[in-house]
Amino acid sequence: MSKGLKTILIIIAVILVITLPIISSYNNLVSLEQKVEQSASNIDTNLQRRSDLIPNLVNTVKGYAAHEEEIFTDIAEARSKLAGATNVSEQADADSELSSALSRLLVVVEKYPDLKANENFIALSDELAGTENRIAIARQDYNTIATKYNTKRRKFPTTIIASIFNFEEKPLYKADEGASEVPKVDFTE
Repeated sequence: MSKGLKTILIIIAVILVITLPIISSYNNLVSLEQKVEQSASNIDTNLQRRSDLIPNLVNTVKGYAAHEEEIFTDIAEARSKLAGATNVSEQADADSELSSALSRLLVVVEKYPDLKANENFIALSDELAGTENRIAIARQDYNTIATKYNTKRRKFPTTIIASIFNFEEKPLYKADEGASEVPKVDFTE
């Protein structure tokens, strides 16, 4: 083997040793980022399902509690904010507002025993509860994959590739500020 051929093979080997880890890190980041996007989409799907159920639930309650207009307005406004959310943070804030309004709606329902016995209301409540569970699981899944992505993104030497190719940190879903406090429920009103 000639000296020139050996030199070329050594140069190719060095280039491969340098570029293969870069390509591998880039591809890993792309895969993780896609999983984060998929998880975010799963949250969106479940939030949309809940949003679609809410008008039916509200209309059922309205028949019994027509004078509870403020709660219906709050729910409508929160749904609008959720529909207009453009990022995870806005979505989390709007989702929290909607969850709070729904909790107040369920407190109102307690005042109407006939409503609680209504088959349509029971079915809608069960579907909403199932959807809330799916949303919670989707948030957990999102946070798990976003944490994995963010961790990978920050590790050396991947952090260099992440900054070169503009891989941004993904925000996590966090509990509301007052979530650790026990809510006060008063049925005496």
